[in-house]
Amino acid sequence: MTAVSERPAVAVRRIPAVVGAYVALTKPKLVELLLVTTLPAMMLAADGWPSWRLVVATMVGGMLAAGAANTFNCWYDRDIDRLMSRTKDRPIPSGAVSPRAALVFGLALAAASLAILWVETTALATVLAAVAILAYSVVYTMVLKRRTVHNTVFGAFPGAAPVLIGWAAVTGSLDWPAVVFFAIVFCWQMPHFWALASRFREDYARVGVPMLSVVAGPETVARQSVAWAWATLGATLLMGSITPQLDWAFAIGGGLLGAWYVAESHQWLSRIRSAVPDRPMRLFTVSITQMTLLSVAIAIDVLL
Repeated sequence: MTAVSERPAVAVRRIPAVVGAYVALTKPKLVELLLVTTLPAMMLAADGWPSWRLVVATMVGGMLAAGAANTFNCWYDRDIDRLMSRTKDRPIPSGAVSPRAALVFGLALAAASLAILWVETTALATVLAAVAILAYSVVYTMVLKRRTVHNTVFGAFPGAAPVLIGWAAVTGSLDWPAVVFFAIVFCWQMPHFWALASRFREDYARVGVPMLSVVAGPETVARQSVAWAWATLGATLLMGSITPQLDWAFAIGGGLLGAWYVAESHQWLSRIRSAVPDRPMRLFTVSITQMTLLSVAIAIDVLL
């Protein structure tokens, strides 16, 4: 009798672990970073604060769309994830979630995200979200990631899509400020991810994924990161010049943040050339702070 009565209690105690495993499939830290750019794009499009209902619907829909794409990525990459030190404890390699359950979960997230966006936002925002899910899940993860050194560049397209989705959710169309904001996030992703890939170069080499840090030397990776950081700064300055909603706060804040990104990428290259520990994760950490603060600068300037 006691053993039978203990079973429900054990099941209840397992619920947080099961929920946590499914949440982990969505890569919540990456989802959070993607959503950071959605809200300022919406504020720019609305020239102020959009309605709370639209903001919540777009953010939830975007969160579910990004979570679906990341879940499909975990499902497809489960064979190499179990061989990499950075990913071996993910839910599927660790056995916390079965591949079939993960696939069903990803499909459910995708369906829910598109339903919310279709009902509460605009047709264009919904289509862009669907394209982003397919681009990351199929084009990047299944087709290009293991075949070309340019995989990060192709993966940056869906990574910057939240900007376009946020803008389209408000206006039902796209405009040049949205395109240039997209370009900022697109260019920003190369130094951001190449720094991470450099830190885990041996992992990627072990599983045969041709990241730039695997097929090229550290100096080449750092030099290309410097070029993309300068492109990020250039796109930031262009956005400030063509966007009527942005004024002094973005001109100062955006310029300084872009310059910080460029300076840190140059320091990474300098450390490599000086044959000292290159510390790629320093650039990775700076990139996250830089993009977060850039989004805050946009929001503040619009509100002011």
